[in-house]
Amino acid sequence: MIKTITGTTQNLGVMGWPIAHSLSPAMQNAAIAAAGVDAVYTAFAVEPQALALAVAGLRTLHFRGWNVTIPHKQAIMDALDEIDEDAAAIGAVNTVVNDGGRLKGYNTDVVGFLGGLRDAGFDPAEKNVVLLGAGGAARAALWGLMKSHAMRVTVGARHPEKAEALIDDFAARASMLGTKLAAMHWETEAFRGAFSHADLVVNVTPLGMTPHTDDKPPVDWREAKPDAFAYDIIYTPEETRFLHEAAALGHRTLNGEDMLVQQGAAAFELWFGRKADASVMKQTLRAQLSGAELVHHVLA
Repeated sequence: MIKTITGTTQNLGVMGWPIAHSLSPAMQNAAIAAAGVDAVYTAFAVEPQALALAVAGLRTLHFRGWNVTIPHKQAIMDALDEIDEDAAAIGAVNTVVNDGGRLKGYNTDVVGFLGGLRDAGFDPAEKNVVLLGAGGAARAALWGLMKSHAMRVTVGARHPEKAEALIDDFAARASMLGTKLAAMHWETEAFRGAFSHADLVVNVTPLGMTPHTDDKPPVDWREAKPDAFAYDIIYTPEETRFLHEAAALGHRTLNGEDMLVQQGAAAFELWFGRKADASVMKQTLRAQLSGAELVHHVLA
């Protein structure tokens, strides 16, 4: 049954460049339908030089809110009226809420990152963590680990200067929260030592993502603690080489599917003040990833 769009329908969406690949419209519209909310979620292709105009237009058109993806997560902050604590700490916004023309930016990636771990039964508190990568995704992961009171986070990267810059940005907050930080090149003996003591190892690089499925960060799971937990925020393929090698040696593993769903569910709650049906969002995501027909459709 086709959804009826009326003059009272709330408008939402996701902006990025490019944006055609986004799975957010399918997930969010499935959640909207399941909740019986009068809203519709679409995708906006916004070129970087047009970002300020796009934000002004969505404000003027009274869009209830929208998600933000690459390459706008940092640049959009200057166009908003208020920034949430998580977004300010991470230095990036992935969700905007429009309350009567006032735009507030949030970052729900940290909620998604921690939610996936929580549902898998892993608590980072007082744990040794190795973070593989120092790019944009690393910022949300590092902030989440610090908020969860991880004992120590070692950031390993191909370019150690990026890892050092990352921990420098978070050093003051880490001191207040009691988390020790270190930056290392991921092909050194010092890093191998940190890896061998890690309770949690997280890949926040794109290494191993489709179509480059033979790639992985340079770690050897034979050197890890037997109970070390492997977390890869990639969700295509479902099992990266990084996770496959960990699982083959008996390690618990988690991919990025739950993170994607839960960050979307957190955005839904910010817009509508009610929880999304995460199971519907997850079913829809899996159907999209498998190329199957959607199980849930947008209903009137």
